[in-house]
Amino acid sequence: MAAVWVLFAVCVGLLIGLWWALSALYEARRAAPDAALLTMLLTLHDYGASRAGTVSHQELANLALGEACRLMGSTRGTAMLHDAETDLLCVVAARSDAHQGVPPLSLKPGEGLAGRAFAEGKPLYVPRPAADPRYVPKDEGWDAAEPVLAVPMMLGPKAVGVLNIHDTGGGRAPDASQLRFLTLLAGEAALVLHNQRLYDDLQVFFLEMVQMLSRAIDAKDLYKADKSEHARALSAGAARELGLPDQMVRYVEYAMMLHGVGKMGIDQAILSKPGKLTPEEFEQVKKHTTIGHRILARVKFLGPVAKMVLYHQEWFNGKGYPEGLKGEEIPLGSRVVAVVNAWEAMLSDRPYRKALTAAAATAELQKGAGAQFDPKVVEAFLKAVAKTPQP
Repeated sequence: MAAVWVLFAVCVGLLIGLWWALSALYEARRAAPDAALLTMLLTLHDYGASRAGTVSHQELANLALGEACRLMGSTRGTAMLHDAETDLLCVVAARSDAHQGVPPLSLKPGEGLAGRAFAEGKPLYVPRPAADPRYVPKDEGWDAAEPVLAVPMMLGPKAVGVLNIHDTGGGRAPDASQLRFLTLLAGEAALVLHNQRLYDDLQVFFLEMVQMLSRAIDAKDLYKADKSEHARALSAGAARELGLPDQMVRYVEYAMMLHGVGKMGIDQAILSKPGKLTPEEFEQVKKHTTIGHRILARVKFLGPVAKMVLYHQEWFNGKGYPEGLKGEEIPLGSRVVAVVNAWEAMLSDRPYRKALTAAAATAELQKGAGAQFDPKVVEAFLKAVAKTPQP
């Protein structure tokens, strides 16, 4: 009898162990899609965060579309974003084995399957689009017989676009879990796109503010009137030739436009003097770099620009001012501004001389390479000059 009870206890133990094992397996399988979704969401978020200001809305939409298609086992789909000015949904990204490029498709909110999903703010699955009266056959490059799932990209209560997945997993209708995942993915895409737009708007605001300051500076400098935009283009071109990242290129542009802001603290009579400056007057002019730095350093987003402005009169051989830095001690942005500033000065008329020709100015830069200017910056700048239209 005791043996029977022992056997019974062993069986119960085995059953409990089997139940725990099956439960763990079930939880693991249930967690696998969640982990996959988390990876997708983090990929999209990190991509947008790490490349803010350097990635287009089209690139972000394409990334979101790719993750949605991968989740549904599809190789075809489109991403549409809403244009507030035209009130149209336009395709900005597409994936297809047969269809090349982005189809020129646009829909009004409420029009077609994507427009309906956009207007209603919820996913719409249609197994046979051609047989659905809501389907709008505007593009012959896509098979109207394959299933389509339209998932709105919701930013709170408002849709900003739609992810359209064609041929959803071999024709199978998406289950509740997949719809939940896609809704989360589309929502994260909407948030990343929204943040990108905010970043872009902020950059436009910063640029307009810098341009306003630049115009105020030019108003005090008769020799630089209407030349800031060309100098800005040259500085950006040189920075790109040097391989600087987009954000640093923008800082160099700002530094080029604002390098003379400190002259607002210098006596206008000295700045406008037609003849040679006295040593005392030159000492006053030299203060414009530190004055400019003090002005710009108070604006947080212009911190890197302020440093470039401070050192833009340093010479590569250490004979410049304000601190006598030399070589790589001088910020690269400052070295770029120094070359562009000298170029623009040589091409401008002065009371004591006529403007130099481009060939003569080029010779002067090459002559000063290694002494006043960084040789590699001069080389990059001259490449930019060749690519930049003259004003």
